[in-house]
Amino acid sequence: MARWWGRHPAEIRWQLEAARLLADPVFCGSGVPRGDGRPVLLLPGFLAGDYSLRTLAGWLQRMGYVTGTAGFVTNSDCSERAMERAERRLGELHVRHGGRVAVVGHSRGGHFARALAVRRPDAVSHAVSMGGGLNSQHAVSVPTLAALAVVRQYHRLTSDPIARRGCRTETCGCSFVRDYTAPFPEDVRLTSIYSKEDGVVRWESCVVDYADNIEVTGSHVGLAFNRKVYRALGRALAG
Repeated sequence: MARWWGRHPAEIRWQLEAARLLADPVFCGSGVPRGDGRPVLLLPGFLAGDYSLRTLAGWLQRMGYVTGTAGFVTNSDCSERAMERAERRLGELHVRHGGRVAVVGHSRGGHFARALAVRRPDAVSHAVSMGGGLNSQHAVSVPTLAALAVVRQYHRLTSDPIARRGCRTETCGCSFVRDYTAPFPEDVRLTSIYSKEDGVVRWESCVVDYADNIEVTGSHVGLAFNRKVYRALGRALAG
């Protein structure tokens, strides 16, 4: 696959997208079905924390859902350790609310949403990926790959032997990679929301034939604040 440098300067428009969201009727719930009280687990992207989805969490709560987070600060840990943390939180929400949980992930969080649905189809009702590659973890820009390489090297130098067996690569033998690449369960819905204007992730990697693929316009970072995403997400969760 040819190297792709992305469109990182264009990503600063996420601030404009956030401002547009605040002024849009959807932010007050107009034109979107109300939630059914179901819990929704929110998972942030690479190098982002739970705080990056705080606006989305508040909106989902106003729409009638219960939101939960996995406690990610930068989402840069070993994939399997991060997956185990997310799985524990998923299990807590599942038991507490007595029903299956919707999992919504932005970018890297979308990888975890897919893998969680494979690992725990009994606890996941719907997985939603916002700008997350579903057929390749590393279909991203060269600068993003460079950041990933720095994190990978850090784990190799400071972590346990698992990190030295290819942590955060496509060939790592951890359970996360097996779940991420396994066939998707038929009794869990999967929605992939993507933008062809994405400056970080190759949008083609977000489109798979076993998901409801929804195209919007906007930046990669801005998917967490995109008014079109909120409309699509509200309809998908209520579907």
